[in-house]
Amino acid sequence: MLLRLAATLLVLITSGCASAPDIFAKPNLVAWCIVPFDAKKRGPAERAQMVKRLGLRRVAYDWRAEHVASFEDEIVRYKKHGIEFFAFWSWHDAIESLIRKHGITPQVWLTCRAPKGGSREAKIEGAVETLLPLVEKTRALGLQLGLYNHGGWGGEPANLVAVCEHLREHHEGDHVGIVYNFHHGHAHVARFAESFRAMLPYLLCVNLNGMAQSPGPNKILPIGDGVHERQMIQVVRDSGYAGPIGILDHRPALDSEVALRANLEGLERIVNQRDRRPFVGTRR
Repeated sequence: MLLRLAATLLVLITSGCASAPDIFAKPNLVAWCIVPFDAKKRGPAERAQMVKRLGLRRVAYDWRAEHVASFEDEIVRYKKHGIEFFAFWSWHDAIESLIRKHGITPQVWLTCRAPKGGSREAKIEGAVETLLPLVEKTRALGLQLGLYNHGGWGGEPANLVAVCEHLREHHEGDHVGIVYNFHHGHAHVARFAESFRAMLPYLLCVNLNGMAQSPGPNKILPIGDGVHERQMIQVVRDSGYAGPIGILDHRPALDSEVALRANLEGLERIVNQRDRRPFVGTRR
């Protein structure tokens, strides 16, 4: 009887471990800042091929005015290679008809800004008022809207949480959440665990970065080259967060493939070190 009970417990434990999502596995990773920041200035076809070579399956699409004409080509090329058009930066009216035409449902990422002056409550209400047109548009399109920390008042975790809560309570904003970026979170390092817990119910994506002691020119670093990201990544793992993880380029002097590969290898080292698994590099 005891042996049978032990065997049953072992099966349950093993099954639980096997079914636990690996948020750092490649299918869950999102390539971010690889369009205007690519030193090679790839077009849609070359970019899709590059993402596929790296084994990634999702792209968050950042763009500039010169890329508007190729929005549809980007979507088509990703589909051809089995890559998800996962997120779209800010908004452009040209994307709306393409969302409908191609049946895609990208998250929309937007910086949360607040009016100058006034109480905190007034700033929250002002930020909400500014966001409402896109809140309503994304709701109508069946899309999630991610408030993107980009420094200042609108980059503070507590303010992002407050704006999300207000939108959900007063404006049918259950589709609105937070996209948290390590590279815009240097000021949060000392209180990251507490801030992350507060944001957790609203998180749509977490974008990683190497975190220097003092950012300055080292604001953007490969994962594993900083001093804080190991502990921050551990906080993410321990929190139970099961959503997407973004892998950053954002280094315009580099080929995006080189920058992404460096981040993938750095992340793999950190994860394997924690799990005590042998490191298997991704270089080709």
